[in-house]
Amino acid sequence: MRPLPTRLLPDSAEVIDGVLHIGGCNTLELAQEFGTPVFVYDEQHLRDRCREAVEAFGDGVAYATKAFLCGAMARLAHEEGMHLDVATGGELHIALHAGVPAERLVLHGNNKSIAELRLAIEAGIGRIVVDSFDELDRLDMLYAETGIAPKVLLRLTPGIKAETHDYISTGQDDSKFGFTVSTGAAERAIERASERVSDRANLRASDRASDRASDRVSDRAITRPSERGIERATEGSSKRAIERVSERSSEQSSERARDHASE
Repeated sequence: MRPLPTRLLPDSAEVIDGVLHIGGCNTLELAQEFGTPVFVYDEQHLRDRCREAVEAFGDGVAYATKAFLCGAMARLAHEEGMHLDVATGGELHIALHAGVPAERLVLHGNNKSIAELRLAIEAGIGRIVVDSFDELDRLDMLYAETGIAPKVLLRLTPGIKAETHDYISTGQDDSKFGFTVSTGAAERAIERASERVSDRANLRASDRASDRASDRVSDRAITRPSERGIERATEGSSKRAIERVSERSSEQSSERARDHASE
């Protein structure tokens, strides 16, 4: 049997007395304790790779959760500054349950259901990678329903045929993934997505205008109180004035009584 190249193993991997150790753990003992197959991950190795990716590509680089996902892995990638790429409602749920903020998630996948898109939008997902016109239609339906236009990325097919197995070749013009550049599909998708970007910008402008109008109304309310407000203020002032008059009258009565006593 041809041995596995060591470059494919974690940084901490070493062979001691013919037994592979990962992260200081004897893999033979792990197999005996947990049975096989057993997955062994070196946490430090994972953290180092995440840090390298963030350093190389900056904020926005994402860990593809389809490689491996559980609560601990989601938290680890987030702690090291990575976004998380999720492709199903289940992966989205796990990432959110692990405490990863929705704005640090990217919803990918070429067959998202309207339920998954709704869940992502309601959670406040950071970005949605749109794969087809059908998906743009679903997002338009949800926009009409919620008024929310999420941030999107478009998956474009560049028309490049890679020399690899047909089952994993995705860049050629007849790929089932993405919008093809050569046919004009990519340009049409950009135009449609831009409409929602414009809608979102107009909505933000409208919100700001409403905020300014509210501020002006509040200012006028402060400088020119309502009639009811004046009545309440007058009632309060009158009550306090009556109390002060009563206190003064009481003091005067006490003074007169002392004067009579002295006489």
